[in-house]
Amino acid sequence: MALQTSGRRMLLGLVSQSCHHVRGKHHKQALTNAGVQKKRMNLFSKEAERQAALVTDVEKIEVQYQGQPEDCTLIMNKNISTPYNCAQHITQMIMDRSVLAEVDGQVWDMHRPLEDNCSLRFLHFKQSDPYYANKAFWRSASVMLGAVLESTFKDNIYVELCSYPSPNVRTGSFVYDVDLKIPTWTPTKEELRTLSGEMVKLAMAGHRFQRLEVDASLALKMFEDNHYKTLQIPHIAAQSSTGNTVVLYQIGNFLEISRGPMIANTNFLGKVSVMAVHPIQTNQGQLFRIQGVALPKGIMLNHFTYGILEKRAAELNAGRIPVINKDNLQPTKAAEALST
Repeated sequence: MALQTSGRRMLLGLVSQSCHHVRGKHHKQALTNAGVQKKRMNLFSKEAERQAALVTDVEKIEVQYQGQPEDCTLIMNKNISTPYNCAQHITQMIMDRSVLAEVDGQVWDMHRPLEDNCSLRFLHFKQSDPYYANKAFWRSASVMLGAVLESTFKDNIYVELCSYPSPNVRTGSFVYDVDLKIPTWTPTKEELRTLSGEMVKLAMAGHRFQRLEVDASLALKMFEDNHYKTLQIPHIAAQSSTGNTVVLYQIGNFLEISRGPMIANTNFLGKVSVMAVHPIQTNQGQLFRIQGVALPKGIMLNHFTYGILEKRAAELNAGRIPVINKDNLQPTKAAEALST
């Protein structure tokens, strides 16, 4: 399998030399992962600028903060200020540890603008019940794995990301299901270490998860080079409050479709291991289920205990297999992972 890391390309493991001629029927020969990413990011940046320009008047809102070191009222800017901006007015500790916000009882991204007067709390991994933080962490780890997969392979492997099962910590692994346009892949330990190392680099980059809600037609244009996403987008849009929008997340040069929420930034990912690649069969052919395990930054385990988690993460994750069919693709099936 051909992987590329940090600008230098390596052949890690041996796949048939003809593997790069194996193409899915939906693949376009001229496509490259880097070229597709660049096109998507150009469209995303233009839309983000357009939406920002719509906020012409600065309207003040009251944010009732509840938590340490004391409850207080913050005067912030409607549709501009985010929970993270609020944390900047409180303490450095709140800024550093807050994974998510809770706005009027609704779980909220740290970098999503506040829309009206509201109450505000912050969520973190070491609170008594970190359920929502853990779920966002698992979801975000899958998205980061997708970003790594889309950027790590050499250009002769065109990567089409499909989806990932709804986050479930009990499964023991975070997952991404991907079409690599190759018949087989049994990764070497070195290849898995390379993918793990790319996850670490992405974490250390500290990219914010930037959220943007866009019209479904624009989302389809952004992802027109991905057969799976174009099937999922109409179903995801139909579930939105408007019936015609899709939520996107940006980390670095990577875009993903998901209802979220996500962790505040990639730096919250601590120790991480990509453990296994399993072929899975769908109603339109084979995908690869790529699995890993991770700990939030600051959560420590000894080597033996973490090794147990790694072994479990290598077992095939029993999460739902995608259903890929234009006529009967249901939001609760293949699109579920991108809308939860």
